[in-house]
Amino acid sequence: MRVLLVEDDADMAESLRASLAADEHEVEIAGDGELGQSMAATGGYDVIVLDRMLPKKLGVSVVRELREQGVSTPVLILSALHDEDHRVEGLNAGANDYLGKPFSTRELLARVRALWNGRDRDVQTRLQVGDLEMDLLARTVKRGGKKLDLQPREFRLLEYLMRNSGQTVTRKMLLENVWDYHFDPQTNVIDVHISRLRSKIDRDFAQSLLHTVRGSGYRLEA
Repeated sequence: MRVLLVEDDADMAESLRASLAADEHEVEIAGDGELGQSMAATGGYDVIVLDRMLPKKLGVSVVRELREQGVSTPVLILSALHDEDHRVEGLNAGANDYLGKPFSTRELLARVRALWNGRDRDVQTRLQVGDLEMDLLARTVKRGGKKLDLQPREFRLLEYLMRNSGQTVTRKMLLENVWDYHFDPQTNVIDVHISRLRSKIDRDFAQSLLHTVRGSGYRLEA
């Protein structure tokens, strides 16, 4: 895969280039928005990874003008500005995905692969279990039309449970896929986050969606 990385921080650019190259991608780097837009407009890239705060031209302006030029290459915006308004602005400008800083390299690579894999088909951007809905692009969660306020880790935990709805997920699976570290039988981090998540998605509703499977793990189902 050919990736165009538009990033003005030289150290960050080199770190991301090395990670993408290790994942077997060919990477070209642009250090400002104007150069990045010029390179992107020539085509030939499979995915564009674009910092939002760039010299000469901001990332949101770059992606907006690329779309106006008819460039449809998938774009992932990286930004320390990742509240809902900033994410929505970036997505409305034409970005396909938006990743807040700081982020893990593992998640960045997964998102780049997802953009590449979904280039010729519709990318799943919404998850639903019963009346619980998750918008993966806007990073919002609603139940029965009511917006729920989740912390980033709670959002990631719920996303994993929704992607595996109807199935029992173990504590080991959650630690390795949501927290990115190997199983520690002594930690109570999962119990704490499950309790917080359950209070937000089930407390004010007649039907519980998040169930404890005694001795096994947890299951999300309507």
